[in-house]
Amino acid sequence: METTSLEDFYNEIATLIPQGLGKEIGHFNVFSVADLIAANKKKPIGMPYNRRAYYKISFISGHNRAEYADKVVEIEQNALLFGTPKVPYHWLPQDDNQAGHFCLFTEEFLVQSKSGVVLDELPIFKPGGYPIFQLSDEEASEIAFIFRKMHKELSSDYAFKYDLLRNYVLELIHYGQKLQPATSMYPTHTASARISSLFIELLERQFPIESPQQKLSLRTANEYANRLSVHVNHLNKVLKENTGKTTTVLIGSRVVQEAKILLKQTDWTISEIAYCLGFEEVAHFSNFFRKQTSFSPLAYRA
Repeated sequence: METTSLEDFYNEIATLIPQGLGKEIGHFNVFSVADLIAANKKKPIGMPYNRRAYYKISFISGHNRAEYADKVVEIEQNALLFGTPKVPYHWLPQDDNQAGHFCLFTEEFLVQSKSGVVLDELPIFKPGGYPIFQLSDEEASEIAFIFRKMHKELSSDYAFKYDLLRNYVLELIHYGQKLQPATSMYPTHTASARISSLFIELLERQFPIESPQQKLSLRTANEYANRLSVHVNHLNKVLKENTGKTTTVLIGSRVVQEAKILLKQTDWTISEIAYCLGFEEVAHFSNFFRKQTSFSPLAYRA
């Protein structure tokens, strides 16, 4: 799958590419949805289902749909959406009455913050988290105010404006994390919960698959158990307790999710995709995919 770069993004919205893009340490920008629609003189256009080389925080006002590999979220009016390079999604406007704001930034931009924040360690950006939050009118007003401050500061000549903009980005991140269910913010720190958490982290670390030459380093329940230094039966037991699913089911679900993405978003052959996902024979991959989805790989790609 091709990754959408910052240059791709600016080309897609027909906006002048900022001078020095790619040379600076980190990148930040903020946009008004209404202004972009007016500037492009066309109806709102959704974002394609792919991975992006940047983080994005969107305040969405209007009827929209966000499609992920494993779920679809209907947005009725106001929502706060967090986009990460690790999770591809498709944003589809459902009417012409669109408004709001969004900012995009690279990891390098926020790394310069004195807070020492590591984006992928924040609950809001962890795999399996809650990336979309429906907002009340009061919450929407508070979020809109933060974005208005971003617009004002970005156009100012204040010498330390980017330090202030980093604080606004962190304010949005923490606002989103406060909206998360408490169970996702403060998991129970039992031994079994730690093993489950480490397994999920190890599983997600195998992805995304970015070239036909890349191959999963871990494929079976035994391989994951060995890496975690636990017996495979114990790993299966704690995962069943904490997730309701077996090790094999969790691995299979994540592999088929990646297979769907590669089938739809790349022109790789079925053989190349099978190899990347750890199948030595195309027939084995086809049987696995059909069992998981009721479709053959070719039928799903069509």
